[in-house]
Amino acid sequence: MTRQALDVGALEARIGHRFADRGLINAALTHMSAVNGSRRETYQRLEFLGDRVLGLVISEMLYESFPSAEEGELSRRLADLVRKETCAEVALEWGTQAFIRLGESERQEDFTKTAILGDICESIIGAIFLDAGYAAAKGVVREAFEARMRSPRRPLRDPKTALQEWAQARGLPTPLYREIGRSGPDHAPEFTIAVEIQGFTPAVARGSAKRLAEQSAAADFISREGIEQISRKGVA
Repeated sequence: MTRQALDVGALEARIGHRFADRGLINAALTHMSAVNGSRRETYQRLEFLGDRVLGLVISEMLYESFPSAEEGELSRRLADLVRKETCAEVALEWGTQAFIRLGESERQEDFTKTAILGDICESIIGAIFLDAGYAAAKGVVREAFEARMRSPRRPLRDPKTALQEWAQARGLPTPLYREIGRSGPDHAPEFTIAVEIQGFTPAVARGSAKRLAEQSAAADFISREGIEQISRKGVA
């Protein structure tokens, strides 16, 4: 057995799938900069397929795991799980960076950059689908993504959106953001923003841009009022 075969076998063990067609995993790890011939020898087409397979598997997992969630929440959870950054994290956990085939021009740059690693994750999923079918691909995706699905590492909504949805669900007026102060030089201003909701004390925050100050004010309001805890308990 060659060293290359041993190496790929080690990667297969981390992924959780042994390929019947080793050509698929080899292609899934090959960047287009590494070949002079057909792009069919690279991961581009596999990445396209894997992206769709991943989306379907994650959608099925979310549908089964969150029976009370509405379409909007499911969509936000899906977007968080299939984003390039999340796929790149999975590719790093699999250890794919040691196996990626790159051309010299690409290798001189950062070959562990998110775009490439995210594509590699999707291309491997596409390769598994072609090698062994949907059930095999679903098993690998579930193993790699289920913990992330259960415990999102990033907020599913930005604070302004979360606060507005909370207010609307309780029949309250839309939160009002008001600039109450501005300081600093013109080239580096600092804005002070208050968010106001009828019946509640305003929350005030500062930021280097109005948008950032508004997000911070919304986040402060959410934290102060315990809105996240209230929402989880289903209290109106």
